[in-house]
Amino acid sequence: MKDQDIVTPFAKATASQGEQQNCVEVAHTANGGRAVRDSKNRDGGTQFYTPAEWTAFLDGLKAGGLGLGR
Repeated sequence: MKDQDIVTPFAKATASQGEQQNCVEVAHTANGGRAVRDSKNRDGGTQFYTPAEWTAFLDGLKAGGLGLGR
């Protein structure tokens, strides 16, 4: 199995259900990282993040340092 093999189905956040149009889907990869794609354009490409990159992203969200929701 390769590091970037997707090992779970893609999932969209429950907060993104319904009329929300700006959504991404996330799946786990074999190395513990994540694969991310646009839910409106699933064939448009997938971005892959290592476990360390994904952890840094989540830490940034938790710290409020990404400027989201401001």
